[in-house]
Amino acid sequence: MIQQIAFIIVLGAAGYFIRKRFLFIWANIKLGKSKEIKDRGADRMRNMLLVAFGQKKMFKRFIPAFLHFFIYIGFLIINLEVLEFIIDGMAGTHRIFAPYLGALYPFLMNLFEFLAVAVLVACAIMLIRRNVIRVRRFWSAEMTAWPRLDANLILITEIVLMTAILTMNATDQVLQTKMPEHYAATGKLFFSANLIPLFQHLDVVPLVIIERVAWWFHILGILGFAIYITYSKHLHIFLAFPNTYFANLEPKGQIINMPVVTNEVKSMLGLTDAAATTGPPAEPGRFGAKDVNDLTWNNLLAAYSCTECGRCTSECPANLTGKKLSPRKIMMDTRDRMEEVGKSLSTGGAGLGDGKTLLNDYITKEEINACTSCNACVEACPVMINPLEIILELKRYVAMEESGSPASWNSMFQNIETNFAPWKFSPADRFNWVNELKNK
Repeated sequence: MIQQIAFIIVLGAAGYFIRKRFLFIWANIKLGKSKEIKDRGADRMRNMLLVAFGQKKMFKRFIPAFLHFFIYIGFLIINLEVLEFIIDGMAGTHRIFAPYLGALYPFLMNLFEFLAVAVLVACAIMLIRRNVIRVRRFWSAEMTAWPRLDANLILITEIVLMTAILTMNATDQVLQTKMPEHYAATGKLFFSANLIPLFQHLDVVPLVIIERVAWWFHILGILGFAIYITYSKHLHIFLAFPNTYFANLEPKGQIINMPVVTNEVKSMLGLTDAAATTGPPAEPGRFGAKDVNDLTWNNLLAAYSCTECGRCTSECPANLTGKKLSPRKIMMDTRDRMEEVGKSLSTGGAGLGDGKTLLNDYITKEEINACTSCNACVEACPVMINPLEIILELKRYVAMEESGSPASWNSMFQNIETNFAPWKFSPADRFNWVNELKNK
């Protein structure tokens, strides 16, 4: 009874903190501008199933995709066993599904153990790739102490949790032979059976203690993990699904026109609906984005969905040629600014009025000016994040609100406005090159 009460208290506390954190994240995402996304539902569902659930884009790089696949499948399937843990914890039972599933139960347990070992091995290899081989994209400038520690903590936690499962199953199998009336038969579990010699000589009391400690450690680890990932880049485990569903489906080379500018041009040309223009003219909105509230809500959702894998930055031609631009940093900075504003607002602070902005305080003009709009980062992202949308909005603000673009750019803008071409010559002279060719 004491264990049941303790478990219910722990489960309730974990649920409280997870709910509180998700409400905070949702409030931060709602800082963004509204944007209606209701088109092409079938295409969006296909994207979510293939890219988020099916890991389709991960396999452009086979080795990390293969390792990640086992961790991902392990996370999905092994956590089905957590349902049994929760029922056992609340009801005071032990392996409640075993009598009902019969011969299927040992098969499922062996499957869970296979995946546990696969997760353990995959996490160990990933730790080696990050800390011994030191894959370059994990050691870029923006990957400071915390992002690197965050990734290592999750991998180590996974290893420890999988070890706890195998330990629990091994001691449980020994207890089945010593106390068959209390421990349901699971049959031989192939992987944990190899650990039985470590515990076979122990008496019942220490065996029960080890089994219970491993059980509690695993369930507390799962609940702690669920809370922790809401503060971590591993939030993508959940948010990759809505992010891929709401991702931009237009061709990658298509740059979306600014609604503010479109409306202004229509108004000047008299193309707006008369009913819509009744009354005083509306105040034009801000051109581009200066802070997170100028971005759309799905831009902010994408920032929380970022896995920090660095594939975008490793494909960015600007970054590869030594420029400061890193698409991964753009997403990390957007998320960090959201967190800062959200924490300020939750404590009654100034929020967006704190004197800081996403542009300049987090992301510099040098970074965004290096972007060539090539979409390499968009193509590379395994969860369909679009850093280019944020970069373009920041560049639009600099160009249209501050006139702060490089002088050569401003000359080009002026030429396009007056001559309808980037070059400073009259449109009437545009075809002169043909006459020159004829005269040669």
